[in-house]
Amino acid sequence: MLGLLGFYDELDNLPGRPNGSIRDAVRPFGEPDEADLVAYLDAGHILIDVMEAGHDVITGSAHRHSLGCSSLVTDGTWLWRQDFPHYVETHHLSLPEAFIEHVRGLNHRMPALIAARFAPHYNETMPLVGWASAAPWRASAAVLEPEPRTVTSKAQFDAAMLAQERNRPHGNWAKPRKPRKA
Repeated sequence: MLGLLGFYDELDNLPGRPNGSIRDAVRPFGEPDEADLVAYLDAGHILIDVMEAGHDVITGSAHRHSLGCSSLVTDGTWLWRQDFPHYVETHHLSLPEAFIEHVRGLNHRMPALIAARFAPHYNETMPLVGWASAAPWRASAAVLEPEPRTVTSKAQFDAAMLAQERNRPHGNWAKPRKPRKA
Protein backbone atom coordinates (compact mmCIF):
# COMPACT_ATOMS: atom_id res chain seq x y z
CA MET A 1 0.00 0.00 0.00
CA LEU A 2 1.13 3.55 -0.72
CA GLY A 3 1.76 5.99 2.12
CA LEU A 4 -0.94 8.67 2.22
CA LEU A 5 -0.31 12.41 2.49
CA GLY A 6 -2.86 15.22 2.59
CA PHE A 7 -6.11 13.26 2.77
CA TYR A 8 -7.70 15.40 5.49
CA ASP A 9 -11.29 15.48 6.73
CA GLU A 10 -11.84 19.09 5.66
CA LEU A 11 -10.71 18.58 2.06
CA ASP A 12 -13.53 16.20 1.21
CA ASN A 13 -15.99 17.24 3.92
CA LEU A 14 -15.94 13.65 5.12
CA PRO A 15 -14.92 12.73 8.64
CA GLY A 16 -12.57 9.81 9.14
CA ARG A 17 -10.19 10.51 6.23
CA PRO A 18 -6.81 8.74 6.44
CA ASN A 19 -4.88 11.79 7.73
CA GLY A 20 -7.48 13.19 10.19
CA SER A 21 -8.03 16.93 10.58
CA ILE A 22 -5.75 19.34 8.75
CA ARG A 23 -5.90 21.71 11.72
CA ASP A 24 -4.05 19.15 13.84
CA ALA A 25 -1.17 19.15 11.33
CA VAL A 26 -0.60 22.93 11.12
CA ARG A 27 2.68 24.16 12.64
CA PRO A 28 4.23 27.62 13.07
CA PHE A 29 7.28 26.68 10.96
CA GLY A 30 8.32 23.94 8.58
CA GLU A 31 11.25 21.62 8.05
CA PRO A 32 14.61 23.29 7.31
CA ASP A 33 14.39 21.94 3.74
CA GLU A 34 10.67 22.71 3.34
CA ALA A 35 11.17 24.46 -0.03
CA ASP A 36 12.88 21.33 -1.39
CA LEU A 37 10.13 19.10 0.02
CA VAL A 38 7.49 21.29 -1.65
CA ALA A 39 9.39 21.17 -4.97
CA TYR A 40 9.51 17.36 -4.68
CA LEU A 41 5.76 17.20 -4.05
CA ASP A 42 5.15 19.53 -7.01
CA ALA A 43 7.19 17.24 -9.30
CA GLY A 44 5.18 14.06 -8.61
CA HIS A 45 3.64 11.80 -11.24
CA ILE A 46 0.00 12.78 -11.86
CA LEU A 47 -2.18 9.67 -11.66
CA ILE A 48 -5.68 11.08 -11.87
CA ASP A 49 -6.27 14.60 -13.16
CA VAL A 50 -9.47 16.05 -11.71
CA MET A 51 -11.10 19.09 -13.32
CA GLU A 52 -12.34 21.10 -10.36
CA ALA A 53 -11.48 24.12 -8.31
CA GLY A 54 -11.12 24.53 -4.58
CA HIS A 55 -9.93 26.97 -1.96
CA ASP A 56 -7.66 26.76 1.04
CA VAL A 57 -9.81 25.06 3.70
CA ILE A 58 -8.09 27.03 6.47
CA THR A 59 -8.13 30.57 5.03
CA GLY A 60 -10.82 30.27 2.35
CA SER A 61 -8.60 31.92 -0.26
CA ALA A 62 -7.60 30.69 -3.70
CA HIS A 63 -4.11 29.24 -4.00
CA ARG A 64 -1.71 28.11 -6.69
CA HIS A 65 -3.18 24.58 -6.74
CA SER A 66 -6.85 25.62 -6.61
CA LEU A 67 -7.46 24.22 -10.09
CA GLY A 68 -7.40 20.45 -10.03
CA CYS A 69 -6.79 20.47 -6.29
CA SER A 70 -7.89 16.89 -5.62
CA SER A 71 -5.96 15.38 -8.54
CA LEU A 72 -3.86 12.47 -7.29
CA VAL A 73 -0.05 12.55 -7.45
CA THR A 74 2.58 9.95 -6.49
CA ASP A 75 6.26 9.15 -6.37
CA GLY A 76 5.56 5.40 -6.41
CA THR A 77 5.85 5.08 -2.63
CA TRP A 78 3.58 7.87 -1.39
CA LEU A 79 0.26 9.27 -2.70
CA TRP A 80 -0.97 12.85 -2.18
CA ARG A 81 -3.47 15.36 -3.49
CA GLN A 82 -2.19 17.96 -5.92
CA ASP A 83 -2.96 20.76 -3.44
CA PHE A 84 -0.90 19.16 -0.67
CA PRO A 85 2.27 21.18 -1.52
CA HIS A 86 0.28 24.38 -0.97
CA TYR A 87 -0.64 23.36 2.57
CA VAL A 88 2.93 22.27 3.37
CA GLU A 89 4.32 25.55 2.01
CA THR A 90 1.70 27.86 3.51
CA HIS A 91 0.71 26.18 6.78
CA HIS A 92 3.89 24.15 7.39
CA LEU A 93 1.99 20.90 7.87
CA SER A 94 3.75 18.21 9.81
CA LEU A 95 5.01 15.46 7.54
CA PRO A 96 5.57 11.81 8.45
CA GLU A 97 9.20 11.19 9.36
CA ALA A 98 9.26 8.21 6.97
CA PHE A 99 8.28 10.51 4.08
CA ILE A 100 10.92 13.10 4.99
CA GLU A 101 13.63 10.41 5.19
CA HIS A 102 12.43 8.93 1.89
CA VAL A 103 12.65 12.28 0.06
CA ARG A 104 15.98 13.23 1.61
CA GLY A 105 17.31 9.78 0.66
CA LEU A 106 16.42 10.61 -2.96
CA ASN A 107 18.15 14.01 -2.66
CA HIS A 108 14.76 15.65 -3.27
CA ARG A 109 14.62 14.24 -6.84
CA MET A 110 11.47 12.56 -8.13
CA PRO A 111 12.20 8.92 -9.06
CA ALA A 112 10.95 7.08 -12.11
CA LEU A 113 7.76 5.07 -11.61
CA ILE A 114 8.29 1.33 -12.22
CA ALA A 115 4.87 0.17 -13.44
CA ALA A 116 5.15 -3.48 -12.37
CA ARG A 117 6.09 -2.52 -8.79
CA PHE A 118 3.60 0.33 -8.58
CA ALA A 119 0.43 -1.35 -9.93
CA PRO A 120 -0.40 -3.55 -6.92
CA HIS A 121 0.09 -0.64 -4.51
CA TYR A 122 -2.11 1.63 -6.64
CA ASN A 123 -4.90 -0.98 -6.85
CA GLU A 124 -4.79 -1.55 -3.08
CA THR A 125 -4.70 2.16 -2.14
CA MET A 126 -7.31 3.72 -4.41
CA PRO A 127 -10.37 2.48 -2.42
CA LEU A 128 -8.86 3.97 0.77
CA VAL A 129 -8.89 7.48 -0.69
CA GLY A 130 -12.41 7.29 -2.10
CA TRP A 131 -11.60 5.96 -5.56
CA ALA A 132 -13.02 2.43 -5.22
CA SER A 133 -14.28 2.63 -8.81
CA ALA A 134 -10.86 3.51 -10.26
CA ALA A 135 -9.78 1.16 -13.02
CA PRO A 136 -6.81 -1.10 -12.20
CA TRP A 137 -3.46 0.47 -13.02
CA ARG A 138 -2.36 -0.02 -16.58
CA ALA A 139 0.72 1.84 -17.71
CA SER A 140 1.65 2.40 -21.32
CA ALA A 141 5.34 1.97 -20.47
CA ALA A 142 7.28 -0.21 -18.05
CA VAL A 143 9.07 2.82 -16.61
CA LEU A 144 7.55 6.29 -16.37
CA GLU A 145 10.15 9.01 -16.04
CA PRO A 146 9.10 12.17 -14.22
CA GLU A 147 7.88 14.70 -16.76
CA PRO A 148 9.12 18.23 -16.29
CA ARG A 149 6.17 20.56 -15.84
CA THR A 150 5.83 24.20 -15.06
CA VAL A 151 4.39 24.81 -11.62
CA THR A 152 3.51 28.33 -10.56
CA SER A 153 5.39 29.29 -7.41
CA LYS A 154 3.58 30.73 -4.42
CA ALA A 155 5.28 34.10 -5.01
CA GLN A 156 4.20 34.16 -8.68
CA PHE A 157 0.64 33.21 -7.76
CA ASP A 158 0.42 35.82 -5.00
CA ALA A 159 1.77 38.53 -7.34
CA ALA A 160 -0.79 37.59 -10.03
CA MET A 161 -3.63 37.67 -7.50
CA LEU A 162 -2.50 41.10 -6.26
CA ALA A 163 -2.36 42.45 -9.83
CA GLN A 164 -5.81 41.01 -10.52
CA GLU A 165 -7.17 42.63 -7.38
CA ARG A 166 -5.74 46.00 -8.42
CA ASN A 167 -7.32 45.64 -11.86
CA ARG A 168 -10.75 44.72 -10.49
CA PRO A 169 -11.26 46.25 -7.07
CA HIS A 170 -14.06 44.73 -5.02
CA GLY A 171 -14.30 41.77 -7.40
CA ASN A 172 -16.56 43.61 -9.89
CA TRP A 173 -16.14 41.51 -13.05
CA ALA A 174 -19.56 42.22 -14.58
CA LYS A 175 -18.95 45.79 -15.64
CA PRO A 176 -16.05 46.59 -17.99
CA ARG A 177 -13.52 48.93 -16.52
CA LYS A 178 -12.81 52.28 -18.12
CA PRO A 179 -9.38 52.56 -19.74
CA ARG A 180 -6.75 54.29 -17.64
CA LYS A 181 -5.55 57.71 -18.71
CA ALA A 182 -2.05 57.76 -20.05
